[in-house]
Amino acid sequence: MDSGMRRWGKCVETVSLCCQLSLANGFILTSLAVLSKRTSSKALKKYDLGYFEDFLFACRQSLRIGAFLMMKPWMLLLLLTCISCTWPTQAEFFTSIGQMTDLVYAEKDLVRSLKEYIREEESKLSKIKSWAEKMEAVTSKSTSDPEGYLAHPVNAYKLVKRLNTEWLELENLVLQDTTNGFIANLTIQRQFFPTEEDETGAAKALMRLQDTYKLDPETISKGVLPGTKYRSSLTVDDCFGMGKTAYNDGDYYHTVLWMQQALKQHEEGEESSITKAEILDYLSYAVFQLGDLHRAMELTRRLVSLDSTHERAGSNLRYFEKLLEKERMATLLNKTSTRTEPVMQGGVYERPPDYLPEREIYEGLCRGEGVKMTPRRQKRLFCRYHDGNRNPHLLIAPFKEEDEWDSPHIVRYYDVMSDEEIEKIKELAKPRLARATVRDPKTGVLTVASYRVSKSSWLEEYDDPIVAKVNHRMQHITGLTVKTAELLQVANYGLGGQYEPHFDFSRKDEPDAFKRLGTGNRVATFLNYMSDVEAGGATVFPDFGAAIWPKKGTAVFWYNLFRSGEGDYRTRHAACPVLVGCKWVSNKWFHERGNEFLRPCGRTEVD
Repeated sequence: MDSGMRRWGKCVETVSLCCQLSLANGFILTSLAVLSKRTSSKALKKYDLGYFEDFLFACRQSLRIGAFLMMKPWMLLLLLTCISCTWPTQAEFFTSIGQMTDLVYAEKDLVRSLKEYIREEESKLSKIKSWAEKMEAVTSKSTSDPEGYLAHPVNAYKLVKRLNTEWLELENLVLQDTTNGFIANLTIQRQFFPTEEDETGAAKALMRLQDTYKLDPETISKGVLPGTKYRSSLTVDDCFGMGKTAYNDGDYYHTVLWMQQALKQHEEGEESSITKAEILDYLSYAVFQLGDLHRAMELTRRLVSLDSTHERAGSNLRYFEKLLEKERMATLLNKTSTRTEPVMQGGVYERPPDYLPEREIYEGLCRGEGVKMTPRRQKRLFCRYHDGNRNPHLLIAPFKEEDEWDSPHIVRYYDVMSDEEIEKIKELAKPRLARATVRDPKTGVLTVASYRVSKSSWLEEYDDPIVAKVNHRMQHITGLTVKTAELLQVANYGLGGQYEPHFDFSRKDEPDAFKRLGTGNRVATFLNYMSDVEAGGATVFPDFGAAIWPKKGTAVFWYNLFRSGEGDYRTRHAACPVLVGCKWVSNKWFHERGNEFLRPCGRTEVD
């Protein structure tokens, strides 16, 4: 008896597992075949353990089949009905009309369940149809001009969010069917979809743009951004998703901003699958974490008024009331409250302090709030034709050269790359793009970092004659050799793409980053702009306040080292986040070795 019940429990456990794993019709058919075979036996006893051994075997076999199509509710219902009906008992219904009435109600319950299933299927089809119509409109717009469409950061964020979250929800909605190739195709394609990490990264990129360019959530939500070709807005669900991403990262400042925006749009009547109670739940706790106890209580009371059964809200409210009472008592006793003051001024929460020392200067430069060029400094800046010190290759067609800054000397060259060359370089680079890395200053190991958000690839001269042509052109312009230079690096900055302030050269207190190259330190940087950027994306130098804006076909050049070989710390620079647009650049880093006579040493450290 005990053994039989244990096996029955084991069987139920396996059936439950089968349901969770969304097994195919084969499971149903195999199981029913075993059931019908065993119930036809006249030798069936009250606890036929062989019966359940066979059934258990069928369950396990179904798991091994590996069918991935989801079990439909009516199939599960049929299976469970068969199990209950064929389970041998001494209750013989035909002997009692009274007992048979139970079957009438059972059948009615089955019909009710069947109708519920039909309603769910119809509702599902209606949702799928609505989704298909919406996505047809979206993809029609996006495919007409992919880069232009994705130039708007909200479009880029929503694309990543759709593919990572919303298409998965649709996949869960569509019951898988062997006659329908959609699920199979979606399953195959899904391995190429953005991941949860991508969606989180896209949300953080929008927050980065919000901070750098001082944009409020409403501006981003409405899609009112400079230079945008397409208008796109964020829904309540999108704003809630942004806030939730910040919350999961322990970033309560942005949690509050985005939950407030979600609440505002919700209260304006926008349809949403997110309830006001859910928004208030996150918002009240985040506000409390920022130190605003009074507002946290107010929001929690609103939450409790909407949902009096919300246990956490009730518990939080009692806790907040105790804290407030302690503050009142401390005030009465003229004691200083141990609670930190709210990080707010006039109801506006302050952005928390950042680890980056020159953050305010850097972001100000990105917004175009750089050092204003004085007439005295302007007099030291010139435009000229550059022939590379009478380089034979440039005598007939010298390059237009413009001083961007006098000390350190930064110059811009015009018409360095043609549109055809740019497109070819991009074509070669795209299949090889990978997340750009930085060198850890402590270990010297290459690693990805949140302060460098871009993808890059490296091109060799034998990849295409265009690469060799561009390399030699940079050599002619600079007068430095490319033989010891690094490969041509091509970088693409996407949604909120940036590279926070950094040095191109290796400093004395770091491990020798370029030791394996055997070519010394990076003596100079040549940066090609291969696209225009509608908004943002400037190259800025926080130390002296210069901002250089991308212009397709131009290039900028500067020396990272003094002639003595000492690093010029003024060249610490950054690539500002791309607000609107798609930024493509390529760069060549020239090294010390091979350039000893092309750029000889000076007499002092700062020559």
